[in-house]
Amino acid sequence: MAEVRPFRGVRYNEQLVGDLSAVICPPYDIITPEKAQELYQRSECNFVRLEYGRLLPPGTNPEERHTHSRATLDEWLTRGVLKTDEVPSLYLHDHSFSYRGQKYRRRGILASVRLEEWDRMVIRPHEGTLARAKDDRLSLLWALNANTSPILTLFDDPGGEVASQLALEAQKQPPASLSSPDGESHQVWAITEPSVIKQIGTSLAHQPLYIADGHHRYESALTYQRERRACSGAASGDEGFNFVMMNLVALSDPGLIILSPHRLIRGLSPTILSELRDKLESFFELEELPLDTPDVWQQVDALIDSPETEQPRFVLVGLSPEHLVVLRMRDPGTVRQMIPYFHGELYAKLNVSILDHVILEEMLGLASGQESSLAFSYDRQEAARKIANREYQLAFLLSPVRAELIKAIADVGERMPRKSTYFYPKPPAGLAFRRLD
Repeated sequence: MAEVRPFRGVRYNEQLVGDLSAVICPPYDIITPEKAQELYQRSECNFVRLEYGRLLPPGTNPEERHTHSRATLDEWLTRGVLKTDEVPSLYLHDHSFSYRGQKYRRRGILASVRLEEWDRMVIRPHEGTLARAKDDRLSLLWALNANTSPILTLFDDPGGEVASQLALEAQKQPPASLSSPDGESHQVWAITEPSVIKQIGTSLAHQPLYIADGHHRYESALTYQRERRACSGAASGDEGFNFVMMNLVALSDPGLIILSPHRLIRGLSPTILSELRDKLESFFELEELPLDTPDVWQQVDALIDSPETEQPRFVLVGLSPEHLVVLRMRDPGTVRQMIPYFHGELYAKLNVSILDHVILEEMLGLASGQESSLAFSYDRQEAARKIANREYQLAFLLSPVRAELIKAIADVGERMPRKSTYFYPKPPAGLAFRRLD
């Protein structure tokens, strides 16, 4: 089903830039203006200049930012700051990091993958998107004609065939190795042997691929493909714009860490807040946990780290000043009636679906996409601090979604609510990227 190909990666020339950790950057969607400024100062060749664009005053047209990105790309190629590999390759990427005191390694394959429309079910999404982010990435595609950061995508490897092949490749000396200031490290191997490339491609050819992170980039690539086809007239189908760069990771990879985007709410009227407890008690059993209990956060972890398939439950911060409140659903049938009928049963049982539709929309009156009232945090104690500091009024702590459930949702053609998952950490931009011509 999926067509996976090698590509001639564009990579930094270490002889000119020196320390590679100084030039990579996060993907665009987690770069704040403050982070961008820090990265600009870290190195004159930091990849933020391509991935995010030039630092310009707020409200600047995205096209203007990306015009500067194009000029920078051309300059770096001319100077030899960036060099294009001579041989098409698949790039084995080991991303090592720590989470909650444990060390992990996530192994992926940087590859060029043929774009497929959603209805073909070859590439399968699991989450909703926003138009604004797609417009920005589409503008960058037109400016650079390049995929600057990979789309994190999952595949099934039940027999471990791909994993075994990658393990053999990882025994070779990596041509690129770096440790970043945040404690993460990266190793990248270029797989150039045609027989190995063919074997990996064949293993992935007869199954769907699941987008984990990068839905906006994929949809922007689809739009760019349609627009390029309209401009090009006759096309062979092998043009670069028919493919997109992905970081392919096995669903069973032990380094696949999925965090919960906990919901933070503000802007609620005193009336809505005063009525919330009664509304919640109509659908949930409420249990209070004193915040001054020594092991309260261990109790919270035990509650929200439980599998998604158990009875839906949440931990609410802010309803009671001195307590955390555990919400356990009473009657799934009653709650199901409050979730839009066109969603299937699997979607309706998701914690994030119940929270977004039943509590946020129905009880709190928050319309979908009401950005000014809603924020997200991936750290439960950070969320609690924001309530204590009165930055937000309420925080709902969620259980993480398992990779198998993401696959199941995508397989039935559903999409979880926006911001249902956060894959930690995000693959960086700048290790290798793909030009489309």
